[in-house]
Amino acid sequence: MPVSRKAATIGEMTQAAQTQATMTLTTHSPEATEALGERLGAQLRPGDVIALSGELGAGKTCLVRGLARGWGAAERPTSPTFTLINHYHRPADGARMVHVDCYRLVDARDAWSTGLEDVLASGDIVVVEWPERIGDALPAAHLWVGIDSPGEDDRIFHFSASGERAGDLIRALA
Repeated sequence: MPVSRKAATIGEMTQAAQTQATMTLTTHSPEATEALGERLGAQLRPGDVIALSGELGAGKTCLVRGLARGWGAAERPTSPTFTLINHYHRPADGARMVHVDCYRLVDARDAWSTGLEDVLASGDIVVVEWPERIGDALPAAHLWVGIDSPGEDDRIFHFSASGERAGDLIRALA
């Protein structure tokens, strides 16, 4: 079973006044994590912002590989820890996905000095690793994915939507 819901109440989505939707899913292998990313990636549209939070080795880049494959990227994603920003292209229509790694950044000011403001204003799909490091630089409307790694291959994904579009992405995974 590639993706499981921990419990009925955890797997259910909740809607709040500000279009907050949440869901928790568990994977048990890197392949299942990529498959989850692929399902989500197939739903992505220009302007979507995905924030991936988790410790080193939690599976952020593994999930991004699936996101990019599901979205139709020509390139296989790698961690942009040293380059800070990687671009992936979809041959079918020339659209771009931008993969940002904020691990080396200190705060939102640092993010702006790297060109993140231009990336977020581009209308491209933007995937941000280590979003907690950039604070207010992250747009209000985004899908937050917190990743826990309780075992060698087990990953628990906590999806939290800020904004209607991010809520739509969670509902597409349900």
